[in-house]
Amino acid sequence: MGLLISSVAHNQFVAGQIAIIVTFLPAFILSGFIFDIQSMPAAIRLVTHIVAARYYVSILQTVFLAGDVWPVILWNSLALALMATFFLGVTLLRSHKRLD
Repeated sequence: MGLLISSVAHNQFVAGQIAIIVTFLPAFILSGFIFDIQSMPAAIRLVTHIVAARYYVSILQTVFLAGDVWPVILWNSLALALMATFFLGVTLLRSHKRLD
């Protein structure tokens, strides 16, 4: 996601602002680290599925609290790999080779 943001933004300040708005704030609120996802309204729970930090926090909670529960780790890792593949694909389509 960072590569996509940097390929879209025209300078470093704009890239930083976009990164804070698009990644940090949703990850902070919707990842399940501070607020339990199961206690959120159904519409918000659906939105949490597009936040990558949700899957990462789930892996961390599993490893630190329950040990190595491989079905949880593998499904969340698969979701993160799919998101990474999607964002890298969009970045490749979006970025153009140029000499500036």
